[in-house]
Amino acid sequence: MTAGSGDVHTDGHPPAPGRVRVTAPQAGSGAASVRSASPQADGGPTSDIAGVYVRSLIRSQLRLGIVFALGFVVATALFVLAVALVPELDTTFVLGVPLSWLLLGAGVYPLAITVGGLYVRAASRNEARYRALAEDE
Repeated sequence: MTAGSGDVHTDGHPPAPGRVRVTAPQAGSGAASVRSASPQADGGPTSDIAGVYVRSLIRSQLRLGIVFALGFVVATALFVLAVALVPELDTTFVLGVPLSWLLLGAGVYPLAITVGGLYVRAASRNEARYRALAEDE
């Protein structure tokens, strides 16, 4: 028996369908532009106040993301600049590798992890504030 030919397995169940690729509607198609008329039907905000809260949350999360991204870029640039301006780091070796290489290769990761952790903490705090406001409504 071949799967997908309409045959039935010995246990009485039809064969499992093959893999199916699911994609979103294309931007220009009619299905992409169809929206529900009522906000309640699509799980959206149920009032104008809730909409204001959601937009405020989105703006604050965007602002937070931009601030942390810029902070990370500036901190990384200062890190690279400091390594470039201190020539003694190129003459100091640790396990046969110049200290400047170690700082650039391994020093940026703790910075990225720290910035990421701080961002998640601040974003969670924003969402908790939003939930508190939404529950009060």
